Amino acid sequence: MDMGKLEANIREMSQLAAEAGVKLRPHTKIHESALIAKWQIEAGARGVEVGPLDQAEALAGEGFDDILVAHPFYGRHKLERLKRLLGKPGLKITVVVDMFEQAENISKVGEAVGRKIPMLLKIETGGNRYGVLPGESALKLARKLCQLSGVEFMGIYVHEMGAEPTAEGVDKKAFEVLSVVSETAKMLSLEGIKTEHVSVGASPTFRSTCRYLKEKRFREITEIHPGSCVIGDMRYVTGFAMTEGKCALTVLASVMSTSHSDHAVLDAGGKTLGVDPIIERRETPGFFWEGKPSFGSIRGRPDLRLGRLSAETSCVYYKDPKKKLSIGERLEIVPNNAIIVINIHDHVYGVRNGEVAMVIPITGRGRGN
Repeated sequence: MDMGKLEANIREMSQLAAEAGVKLRPHTKIHESALIAKWQIEAGARGVEVGPLDQAEALAGEGFDDILVAHPFYGRHKLERLKRLLGKPGLKITVVVDMFEQAENISKVGEAVGRKIPMLLKIETGGNRYGVLPGESALKLARKLCQLSGVEFMGIYVHEMGAEPTAEGVDKKAFEVLSVVSETAKMLSLEGIKTEHVSVGASPTFRSTCRYLKEKRFREITEIHPGSCVIGDMRYVTGFAMTEGKCALTVLASVMSTSHSDHAVLDAGGKTLGVDPIIERRETPGFFWEGKPSFGSIRGRPDLRLGRLSAETSCVYYKDPKKKLSIGERLEIVPNNAIIVINIHDHVYGVRNGEVAMVIPITGRGRGN
């Protein structure tokens, strides 16, 4: 992990949010590290966001006291986990739902522990994953949620997805989401429903979002929650969230064999790099090279193609036959999916000026249930 790039990304995220006059709650699913989350709080973030409940447990155990659980959940074992978290003094846990059945069970937990659990309604804005449609559908469910005694309805939550992978497409998506979310928030407010919390701002769109908010538009928005752009990977580079030069995480691999003329073999495979070819980008020009996708970008070597992964090894193909690798040579790989890479390691090494400066533990390693 390049500490200079990580620190610059943290500063940028905090500065843009401050200039936009909006609260920043970074999504920590990308790094799952209490140490990095602490640096984000010190830089100005107001709280943290996690995916599933067990990531909330990991950060709560490290002293974080304002955590938003972004993924809806259901099931007795998860409700018991929520109940244990609510027993921690001084901890504020905010949950997100998109169905009344989820909320009803959470309300029963709130009643059992004598607390009103802050709750947000997830709005669908094009990701086709989960969430209720904006407008009347959101209003109808919000009315029902407000009637539950064990929760406190706080507002709406959006994690925009589905932007066209161009600079214009990302900007357009940010504007569209801000527009529809603001209108939905206004609709709820006219009904007397609390909209204290209205959040947007995924990694690809958050810069555009902050620009629009800085222009004093969409005043209903109170919070943004970008995550992956603090670390960066090729998925987000191809999604116009950042440039490759800003990516902080690389995997250091060594050439272990050069016995073939068309490729070399590295000592890092799927167990190290993850197995994500970003196949949804397959229609973009240059996605395939001689029928091979890319499993990561080799820093400073555009003439190499990381085109094949095995469990513990990978094959790097020569796009320029004159530029061969030597056995023992070391390469830095910007992974396609940093979330996967970090999650399958116990720690990452923080590097400054070419020297290891610290070891960063992965607090939530493997916590994805």
